[in-house]
Amino acid sequence: MSTQSMLTSWIQGQKPRAHEVKDASVFYRNLEEALDGLRANHAMFTPNISAWKSGEGVDFCSNDILHLGFTGQIRAAFEEELARHPNHNLHSGGVRMLDGNYEYIQQVENEIAEFHGAETALIVNSGFDGNTAIFGALPRPGDAIIYDELVHPSSIDGMVHSLAVCRKPIRHNDCDHFREVLASVVESEEGVRDGSRCVLVAVESVYSMHGDVCPLREMVDIAKEVCPLGNVEFIVDEAHGTGIVGPKGAGLVSALGMEKEVAVRLHTCGKSLASAGAAILGNITVRSALTNFARSVIYTTAPSFHMVASMKAGYHLLKTGAAQKAQENIIYLIKRFVTAIRANHDFQKASEMGIVWVPLCKDLEERKFLVHIVPIRTRDRYSYWLAFHLQLAGYCIYPLDHPVVPKGQSCIRLIVHGANTEAQIDGMVKSTCEWAREMVEIETGAAEGNNRIPKAAQQVYAMMGAAA
Repeated sequence: MSTQSMLTSWIQGQKPRAHEVKDASVFYRNLEEALDGLRANHAMFTPNISAWKSGEGVDFCSNDILHLGFTGQIRAAFEEELARHPNHNLHSGGVRMLDGNYEYIQQVENEIAEFHGAETALIVNSGFDGNTAIFGALPRPGDAIIYDELVHPSSIDGMVHSLAVCRKPIRHNDCDHFREVLASVVESEEGVRDGSRCVLVAVESVYSMHGDVCPLREMVDIAKEVCPLGNVEFIVDEAHGTGIVGPKGAGLVSALGMEKEVAVRLHTCGKSLASAGAAILGNITVRSALTNFARSVIYTTAPSFHMVASMKAGYHLLKTGAAQKAQENIIYLIKRFVTAIRANHDFQKASEMGIVWVPLCKDLEERKFLVHIVPIRTRDRYSYWLAFHLQLAGYCIYPLDHPVVPKGQSCIRLIVHGANTEAQIDGMVKSTCEWAREMVEIETGAAEGNNRIPKAAQQVYAMMGAAA
C-alpha cells in the first residue's frame, strides 16, 4: 500500500458513522457512537498497511528494531532451526501443565534463562499474556503494588485482577516520589510494616513512549533503605530493552549486574527479535506460582513449536553477536539525528515557540543509556500534522495521542532501526525542520495567504473531501 493510499484509507476511517446506523439495533448504535468519539479526535485505529512493507517508504515506526526481519536474518536462522527438527509437531497438544509440555520448549527455556543469568524461564504466548500472568498470579493477599504511572496496560490489567491489598502509582521515573509512596505504604499496611507481606514494584527497563530508561539501581537502593526487612521485590518489564540494552542485548538488569536483586523479568521477542512470544524470568518458586495461579498460563494452549523455534532463532542471533552491528548503528544514528536537529535554526525557533521539541536534545550527553526511541513532542494535535508531512515525504511514522500517551502529551515516536542509513536520518531531519519552518510562519502570520493549516494536512484533509 502506498503512503497516499494508506493516508486516504486512514482519513476516511475518521468520518463519523453513528448517523448512518440510526435504524440499526441499539447494540450497533451504541458502538458507533463510542467509535465516533475516537473519530472526532483523529484517534480511530484502522487496519492500514505501512508503506515501508512495499518498499515505498522508510521504516521509522515498526517493532522490528534490529531489522532482523527486514534484512532476512531472523528468517534464515528460523529456517535453519526448523531444518534441525524435520519431524516437529505443528501443535503443542494442550495446555502447558497437561498435554502441552514438550522437551523442546523446556530446552529453549533453559537456554533463555542462561542467557539472561536467571534461574528459570517460562515461555508464554505474548508479552501481554506475560504481564497479566505476573501481576494476576504473584501478589498474595495483603501484598501491595507500587508501579510507575507509565507501565504497560497489560501490567495494569493484571494488577486489577490481583489479590493485592492496594495499588499505588508513582510519577514516572521519580525516585523521590517512589520513596514517599513506599514509605506511606509501609506506614499504612501492617503486614508490610512487620515484614509478613511484600511490596511489589513494577517498572519497565525502557519506556516505549518516552524512550527513557528506568533508574533501577537508585530505586532498589531506596527500597533497601526504606524497607530494611527486605520485603520489597522488583518486577521489570524488559520488552523494549531486550536486544538493545546490556551485554549482547540481555537487557537493563543484566547491564547493571542486578540479576540477583530483581525477582521477576519479562522479555518479549516480538520487537527487537522480530519473532513472537515472551519469557518470564525468575526462580523456581516464581515459575511454580505462575504455572499454578496464572490464568493466562493455565487456561490457554501452550506455545507451539514454531513460535518457540522463532524465539530460539532470535536468541541465537543475539548470542552469536550477529545483531551487534545493528545495535551499534542505532546508537550512532540516534546521536546523528539529535546533533543535526538541535543545530537547525528553524527547529530551534519552533521549539522556543512550543510548537515542536525533542527532549533528548537537552540531555543527550548525560544519558547513561541510549535506545532506539526518540519522541518528537508537539503542541496538542500538531502531531497529526507533522505525521502527515513526514508520511507524504516517504517516512513511515505515526502520531501518538491519548489514550496511548497521557492527555496533553501528543508526539511522534521516531524508532531508529538497525538497518536505517545516514541518508534516511538526514532526510528525516530535513523534512521535520521544513515542517517546523512552515509552522513558525503560520504561527507568526507570515504564511502565504495567512493559511492556518500546513500544506501536507491540507492535502490529507482534501482526500476526505474536507475544505482545505
